[in-house]
Amino acid sequence: PNYARKLVEEVSSAYAWFFIVYIVAVVFAMFRIITALFLKDTLAVAANDAESAIQTKMRQAKKFANELLSFFRAADKSKDGVLTLEEFENTLQDPRVKTWLSLMDVEILDPAEFFALLADEQGRVDAEHFIRTIVRCKGPSRAQDTMAITYMVNRILYQVEALEQQVGSILAFQKRGMRQ
Repeated sequence: PNYARKLVEEVSSAYAWFFIVYIVAVVFAMFRIITALFLKDTLAVAANDAESAIQTKMRQAKKFANELLSFFRAADKSKDGVLTLEEFENTLQDPRVKTWLSLMDVEILDPAEFFALLADEQGRVDAEHFIRTIVRCKGPSRAQDTMAITYMVNRILYQVEALEQQVGSILAFQKRGMRQ
């Protein structure tokens, strides 16, 4: 600039270094401001992206539940609002149904065994329980499910060991009673 030229030429050439440092600092500050603005916009878009991903996931879950409800209604031939093993197995005879379930990440290898997981004491399952259970069965097992199973197995093992001790002491008592 013209005002800097007068200082450098007429007063001292040392002012040239001052203006070089000044220009570099101003340019650096401008770059930092522009970078901050881009970063702000990027973070705003990312936040909207996360919200959008959540909304998409919720829509997918709702769509999946609606599709399962449609499946349940189609399988419920008696239209009584509950599904029996016979109705379930008859529906799974259709290869298109098995393929559709496979596409939904639900693999049913043994229909009777799978239905036993769903059914109540009367061997029937209602729509709400059917949907809730199938949603949990979708995809690979979750760590939480695996931990719950491990806990239950350990609890059963403890009960079996306690029962084994009780039976052993009863047998020992009977043997002593027979000797006398």
